[in-house]
Amino acid sequence: MTKDRYVIFDFDGTLVNTTDLALSIYNRVATTYRCKPIPPEDRHLLFSTKLKELMDRFKVNSFKLFLLQFRIRKELRKHIEDFKPVAHIEAALTQLKEAGYKCGILTSNAKKNVEHFLDIKGLSGLFDFVYQSKHFFGKDLALHQLIKLEKLKKEQVVYVGDEIRDLVASQKAGIPMVAVGWGFTPPSVFEKQTADKLAYSPAELKLCIDELFRL
Repeated sequence: MTKDRYVIFDFDGTLVNTTDLALSIYNRVATTYRCKPIPPEDRHLLFSTKLKELMDRFKVNSFKLFLLQFRIRKELRKHIEDFKPVAHIEAALTQLKEAGYKCGILTSNAKKNVEHFLDIKGLSGLFDFVYQSKHFFGKDLALHQLIKLEKLKKEQVVYVGDEIRDLVASQKAGIPMVAVGWGFTPPSVFEKQTADKLAYSPAELKLCIDELFRL
């Protein structure tokens, strides 16, 4: 009997872009929590720097991080209807679904925000689950927990993400990853980092995923 094959997606940057709004909210409330705002010239650090280093740089301790995430998630929910899916991602997800893949989302965003977004955009039927990561310091831990929760084997799973941190997490978790070229990290960076597969557009996703499952 053939086991189900799972494709786990990062949300922000991979399926939808919420980072600009989240950053705007953070900068607006940062001084309230005695944190340093993130200037435009440092925006790239969000996608290429370890979380602990970012926290030290912008004076965010673990307790402040918890408060900030709660505040930002609450603010994001007010604007969830304004978010737009990545262009052509719905067609790519439909292809995967028709091919028998089970798709899920692993996100640091609030689960109810993501589920509401999927509902209003008519995408709910393309996903089998949404899992909210509670691990601030390691997405690899969240991947491990998700796999355990869903009772999966690592060979049943491919991860799809758009940041170097996603690549590092997938490598630590021992799960192959498709890096995407339309998110927050330029494709040239992933080319240097030897991602398992690199999809330059959503149209290439299924081919990349098919190839990883054949390895």
